[in-house]
Amino acid sequence: MIELMTTELLMTVGLAGVAGWVFTTWIRVKNGYPLENSWGKAIYPKTDDEAKQRVALLTQENAELRAEIGSVKDRLATVERIVTDSGYHLTQEFERLHSDNESVQ
Repeated sequence: MIELMTTELLMTVGLAGVAGWVFTTWIRVKNGYPLENSWGKAIYPKTDDEAKQRVALLTQENAELRAEIGSVKDRLATVERIVTDSGYHLTQEFERLHSDNESVQ
């Protein structure tokens, strides 16, 4: 009787372990993680031409976005310089432009 319970317990634990492994593998595949062998090396998806093209396109898009961010940073620095410029300098600039305009007329 005790041996039968022990055998059933061992089978249940083993079955639960296998079911957990299958569930974990299913979740990883569903979320795009590659399958791994016992040494941790990816066995799926294999590297193919489509994956290489996708990586090339993403790399190009990444470079374009970085360039755009650099441009936006430059523009932001210009706006910050204009906004933080003291009012005195702006007043002097307006007066200079006004006096230049009067001297032209």
